Amino acid sequence: MSTKEKIQEQQDVDTLEKPNNEIVVYNDEINTFDHVIETLIKACDHTPEQAEQCTILVHYKGKCTVKTGALEDLKPRCSKILEAGINAEII
Repeated sequence: MSTKEKIQEQQDVDTLEKPNNEIVVYNDEINTFDHVIETLIKACDHTPEQAEQCTILVHYKGKCTVKTGALEDLKPRCSKILEAGINAEII
């Protein structure tokens, strides 16, 4: 009897997943830490600790990715951040 090998083709996972977009928040000299923290909690559903860590990164690094996901989910979140007077964009 002959043995037949079954070869399972492995698909590249990157081609199966949609690329994620990011909301990036930029530092400014206008908004307070508390304002940015409160906005990230409301707009991005962050915990207070997450929002505080992002705010510290924005302050010291100049920017921080605060949310990743599908563009349809990020658009209204980014709008809330912008309406709060915070510099942000989706990339």
